[in-house]
Amino acid sequence: MTRRWLFADQLGPHFLDDRRQPVLLIEAKAVFRRRVFHRQKAHLVLSALRHRAAELGDQARLLRAETYAEALRRLGEPVEVAHPTSRRALALVRRLDGVTVLPPKGFVTSLADFAQWADGRRGALRMEAFYRFARQRHGVLVEGAEPVGGRWSLDTDNRQSPPKGATRLDVPPPSMPKEDDIDAEVRADLDRWEKKDGIRFVGRDGPRRFPATTREARARLRHFLRHRLPTFGPYEDAMLAADPWMAHSLLSSSFNLGLLDPMEAIRGAERAYQRGQAPLASVEGFVRQLLGWRDFVWHLYWHFDPSWRRRNELAARRPVPAWFRELDADAVTARCLADVLAGVRDHGWAHHIPRLMVLGNYALQRGWRPAELVDWFHQSFVDGYDWVMTANVIGMSQYADLGRMTTKPYVSGGAYVNRMSDYCGGCAYDPKQRLGERACPFTAGYWSFLARNRDRIPGNARMARTMAQLDRLADVDAVRAQESRRGDTAP
Repeated sequence: MTRRWLFADQLGPHFLDDRRQPVLLIEAKAVFRRRVFHRQKAHLVLSALRHRAAELGDQARLLRAETYAEALRRLGEPVEVAHPTSRRALALVRRLDGVTVLPPKGFVTSLADFAQWADGRRGALRMEAFYRFARQRHGVLVEGAEPVGGRWSLDTDNRQSPPKGATRLDVPPPSMPKEDDIDAEVRADLDRWEKKDGIRFVGRDGPRRFPATTREARARLRHFLRHRLPTFGPYEDAMLAADPWMAHSLLSSSFNLGLLDPMEAIRGAERAYQRGQAPLASVEGFVRQLLGWRDFVWHLYWHFDPSWRRRNELAARRPVPAWFRELDADAVTARCLADVLAGVRDHGWAHHIPRLMVLGNYALQRGWRPAELVDWFHQSFVDGYDWVMTANVIGMSQYADLGRMTTKPYVSGGAYVNRMSDYCGGCAYDPKQRLGERACPFTAGYWSFLARNRDRIPGNARMARTMAQLDRLADVDAVRAQESRRGDTAP
């Protein structure tokens, strides 16, 4: 039986065709030299890799080398590997001798099924249409050909502001893993790499908060389905300063490490609805994130040509500033941005709305280089990978492709943050002001962005009212001048 090479994002049992199959695992130190990763991400990846080796025992060989090629030369036998998740890794395995590349695993819809769906579409590809196709194709939350409950999307039910006066959601906290001797070994190795090998990290070290084994990931999934899923839906877009986790599953890194099969989680959520343990809106929202969005961005990464990652149609030329790159939240006055950046610094994680409507929104308004932001999200988040962040940043957050996957820029002023969070209370800035000392950087940045890019953003019905409002602003030139003076200093 040919030995199966498992990359560090292919660690679940569903990446083996036979539970007795011999396995190769490689720690390549060059990966950590090439990028400045968040310390907790590096810890999680190495911990997961070493835990998998410990689980498999004599069935696996764990080789530690400078490069993958060096490790394969030391192994000296042919291997097979599931289609890697990045173009760089795919190019590597294709040029190495003795490596057979198999179809991808770890996603629900196959590359062939997506290609057939996409080739039958006219114009831009949209997640909503793909999501409907995938629900029908895989028989998820459907009765015959129709959606359970009569609607494909219950998104409008899942946009509630946080409960008034609450500092935390009234849900049990997520289950947290317990560190062990492997984690201690990983931490000691990372300390040594920093001191002796010139490898650098960003962010703070801390207790491991995310699963490193399939057993831990399944325990967190069970806890989420039983205790947190019912509350997840209504408040999935809400933010609270004292509650970074809200009711989210905290399983994105587990899916992206390959510890969990996404269909296992989808069917689990479906059963929770069928048993009356969670409302349909919450279940549909969770399924949408996995079967819809996660699969969609994976397929777009491979469907669009590699130049998509370099798209920059809004001519955003400013480099990502050092305070943002280094996660220097203490330099920031704006309460929402300071808190979210501190969360990335301390946890290597934030849920999708802080990523999109705080971090990404601010970067879009300032005109930071999209490709640099792809790298930043990849390196700074425990669930960050090139395939994840290319679509989420280039196509969605930064609108750098002018709508190949979205209908309008995801840009907003401070009013959105004020409505969906408790950040604006006590902030030095006023979300209603766009000029002056108390002008909210998001509100002022919003109008400055629209004025700067009005000739670049394609006209469509979703933007018509906003552009008409822009035309009525008498102070737009003053706002642009103010934001130009503010530049890229921490707000």
